[in-house]
Amino acid sequence: MPRQTILPPAVCVFIGFALLGNAQAQAPQKQLSADERLVNTHAQSTLDEGRRIFRFDTFGSEAFWGDALQLHKAIAGEKNGGVGGGVSPKAALSVGLKVDTAALPAELVAGIKAGKVDLDDPATTLALLKLNAVVGVTGKFDQAGRIQSMGIQCAFCHSNVDDSFAPGIGRRLDGWANRDQNVGAIVSLAPNLKPFTDLLGVDVATVKKVLASWGPGRYDAELDKDGKAFRPDGKQAGTLIPPAFGLAGVNLSTWTGFGSMPYWNAYVAVTQMHGTGTFFDKRFADKDQYPVAAKSGSAKSASAGNTRGASDAVTSKLAALHFYQIAIPAPKPPQGSFDKAAAARGKDLFNDKAQCASCHVPPLFTEPGHNLHTPAEMGIDSFQAERSPTRMYRTAPLAGLWTHQKGGFYHDGRFATLKDVLEHYNGQFKLGLNEQQKAELIEYLKSL
Repeated sequence: MPRQTILPPAVCVFIGFALLGNAQAQAPQKQLSADERLVNTHAQSTLDEGRRIFRFDTFGSEAFWGDALQLHKAIAGEKNGGVGGGVSPKAALSVGLKVDTAALPAELVAGIKAGKVDLDDPATTLALLKLNAVVGVTGKFDQAGRIQSMGIQCAFCHSNVDDSFAPGIGRRLDGWANRDQNVGAIVSLAPNLKPFTDLLGVDVATVKKVLASWGPGRYDAELDKDGKAFRPDGKQAGTLIPPAFGLAGVNLSTWTGFGSMPYWNAYVAVTQMHGTGTFFDKRFADKDQYPVAAKSGSAKSASAGNTRGASDAVTSKLAALHFYQIAIPAPKPPQGSFDKAAAARGKDLFNDKAQCASCHVPPLFTEPGHNLHTPAEMGIDSFQAERSPTRMYRTAPLAGLWTHQKGGFYHDGRFATLKDVLEHYNGQFKLGLNEQQKAELIEYLKSL
């Protein structure tokens, strides 16, 4: 008789699972139900629509940026039917505007590479606007090709490019904070600043002084509510433009936790981008905290905190916009941009001795739930917190931190480097971290 081989029970179980898995792999996939297919189709169509809204929808903001401020005339320049010298592509890039190479025809790309396209001519800027190639800005042209107005999109502040063609010119990076964008300098170009002087009760020179104070990567989204143009110490009152990626599962999405992402989308679209839509928040009726909003009716309507446009070009788009934004993942850091071994040790410190994970809970890197803290808890002043209805600061999510180091850290960039941030917390919470541990923590933060 041939000798029989008796396999151990564990091996038999393993082979059984392997055979079962192989049979399942070869079997046809389970047919999706009608409801499941509907969900998949709805998800994809909503994602596509949200991307389009984020990149290209102006929410009717042409009525403000073009018709009221006449900013398009300053861009065009006198030679192209506008006013002044105009804005050339080089000038536009210098204030942080970006160009999407995907919108450029091959012959234009070749012309730029060959030096045959005049980047010092405002007419070239108009040509780029006609192609919808200027990230976050849409020009409105008549049949003769003359610019008549302009509006802006979410991408104006919350998209960047990968610089694959040249600095400021490349493929879109949706959700990335544009820390090069000098919003104040761009707005200052407008021939008519009367909407701001009337709202704030100041002269043009004062408005321009405030706009100039922000600098690249900063914006003040409360100025039209409380009129606080500068901090008590005389420094600018704007906050850093935050990223709009990696926010799935994050409750509050702004520095001081005004509200959720859909809340902030409505707030910005209606009260900051000046689109035509509906925004409701009766907290802005508080005449002590928000004197400008209480007096003006949140800048548009007779009822403070209840803004309603003649036609609503915002509300119907909030769902798809939100869906797209939460689908944008935090980008992974480039290979070689951090020390892996040091980052591994830094991760242990993050979760233990440094106590970072007590607030920046992985993998969200913020608290699930009501992720707010008092200024005293954080060991900083309350100026920006007091401008918010919450009077608190949000625990910022840290994923993708490597993409927005320009301009500093915290809401106002007060800490120039990650080392400065760690020094602050080391003292605030008496962590006792030594120099090596701080360096390892920094490598871990760069790896997120």
